[in-house]
Amino acid sequence: MATTTDATNDVELLSRCAEACDRLKTEVGRVVVGQDQVLDAMLVALLARGHALLVGVPGLAKTLLVSSLAKVLHLSFGRVQFTPDLLPADITGTDVLNEVTSTDGTRRQLTFMPGPIFKNLVLADEINRTPPKTQAALLQAMQEQCVTVGGKTHPLPAPFQVFATRNPIEQEGTYALPEAQLDRFLLEIHVGYPSETEELEIARRTTSATKHELQPVVSVDEVTAFGQLVPRIPAADEAVALAVKLSRLSRPEYGGAPKEVKQYVRFGAGPRGSQALVLAAKARAAVRGEAAADLDDVRHMALPALRHRMVLGYRAEADGVSESDIVEAVLRAAGA
Repeated sequence: MATTTDATNDVELLSRCAEACDRLKTEVGRVVVGQDQVLDAMLVALLARGHALLVGVPGLAKTLLVSSLAKVLHLSFGRVQFTPDLLPADITGTDVLNEVTSTDGTRRQLTFMPGPIFKNLVLADEINRTPPKTQAALLQAMQEQCVTVGGKTHPLPAPFQVFATRNPIEQEGTYALPEAQLDRFLLEIHVGYPSETEELEIARRTTSATKHELQPVVSVDEVTAFGQLVPRIPAADEAVALAVKLSRLSRPEYGGAPKEVKQYVRFGAGPRGSQALVLAAKARAAVRGEAAADLDDVRHMALPALRHRMVLGYRAEADGVSESDIVEAVLRAAGA
């Protein structure tokens, strides 16, 4: 049972969390123009200790956003450039045979050489460019925060999160992400084109001789404390009920599902979708410095938390219906 002292400490920590998020956005804004909503969603994933998939055409600063976030958070950063010839060992690491000299003589032993995944923040760049076998190397890491190589399990550093990027328009030499892989991502964040004013500023800033060096504004200990705070943030009963209702309405076999779901969806969001939506709502409340997650938080996070958890049928593609359209229909059906 929480004590008065614990509650007071959480209130102070929540205030520090909101202030830190403002500082983070200001510092990242020195090198990334615009994309405020994308950065907000990335902070939600960060505080919720979830993984995020950034979807957008080339040149929209997806990679820069992730690397900049790692710098201002003072987190160790690993980048994996996904290519068709990438092997699972290139991500997780491998056992290497070494010669060890001791008083008993020289002997050979296997030494584990960790891969780039052994960092706090890992950028899986263009994740859909590698075959499913290699993509699957991330599954255990994303779910259990550990890697098994040669029958031995190695824990990953804490905190550990994967931010992946995907180009939605290029199909040549790409592979669809398995549903099990997609379900490991807390949020699917769509990165759009900048406004005309923002694009003018991008053109000016990136073609000048002035380069901004980002400075860390939050320590690893603070990131850890903020992540531990989020599950303790209460969510209103009606907010949790809405999250569950939205997930259930996305399933075609559910009696109250809207006609768009019954017509176009093969499989809807599972219980992990409800969990992700509640957790993301709590993290959004933390970003704003609010003491509890409410209905607005759930509504705001429904699209990025649910759209990648649905499998559409062939009729959806034929009629030009997207996952985002289905989530909008579900929100309407829920009266949200």
